[in-house]
Amino acid sequence: MTELLESVKKIAWDACGAIMEIYQGSIEVTDKSDDSPLTQADLAAHRLIQRRLSGLTPSWPLLSEESGADEIEDRLSWSTFWLIDPLDGTREFINRNGEFTVNIALIHEGNPILGVIAAPVLSTMWYAAKGKGAWRQCLGEPEECIASAAWHPDRLLRIVGSRSHGNGKMTRLLEAMPPCHLQGVGSSLKFCRIAEGAADCYPRPGATCEWDTGAAHIILEEAGGTVLQLDTNTLQAGERLRYNQRDSLINPDFIALGRGLDEKWRYPGFLNASVSRSP
Repeated sequence: MTELLESVKKIAWDACGAIMEIYQGSIEVTDKSDDSPLTQADLAAHRLIQRRLSGLTPSWPLLSEESGADEIEDRLSWSTFWLIDPLDGTREFINRNGEFTVNIALIHEGNPILGVIAAPVLSTMWYAAKGKGAWRQCLGEPEECIASAAWHPDRLLRIVGSRSHGNGKMTRLLEAMPPCHLQGVGSSLKFCRIAEGAADCYPRPGATCEWDTGAAHIILEEAGGTVLQLDTNTLQAGERLRYNQRDSLINPDFIALGRGLDEKWRYPGFLNASVSRSP
């Protein structure tokens, strides 16, 4: 697994290079069938990652945000496969705020077991493999082990949320939480902030796809955190998020939590009962 992780890190760095070539020039934007944006950087990174991973592990299929319908239809029969978002945060890329990433995860029997997230503009990578801990490395510098932080009631709960997506459910969640500070962060960097101890919580009511979370999930878990399904009516945290288990690739609502926060979330009194009970 260690050797495999090193190979995937190299692929992610090279995908960052392909993205930055386009980022530093003219960005052409088209719309997909679901009205989400697509750039030439999404496609360039997808093709590079697909080619390199297919050569590295030819027996394992690959599912990417830019995969075709046939691959998406076949995936439920796969026990082990690569799950890729070649450019997570396309809107952040278009807005040139630097908060976009390359996400590569290895899924085995519904669970992420290896993950790499690379931020091209930040020249920083976060990565993990099952049982090996979570790590961060800036380009050209030594790697460092990271760990999520335990939250204490004597300080504000540090919440990260999407820069590009928001809804009334998120407002209700914030009203139910202890005193908190919300910071807008793009792409899978929200998970990375929790994994490295710079944030405590990322609630996500609303649509995300499995390739948005797979790599981030294993990194956060290896850093001591967790990712749980969330009932946004009762605000009850449920089972651990799993992958390739549903007909749709859309994740259920979820919440990503730092070290020990899953226990506090379930403790009566942590949430504002007048807000968190079912309507």
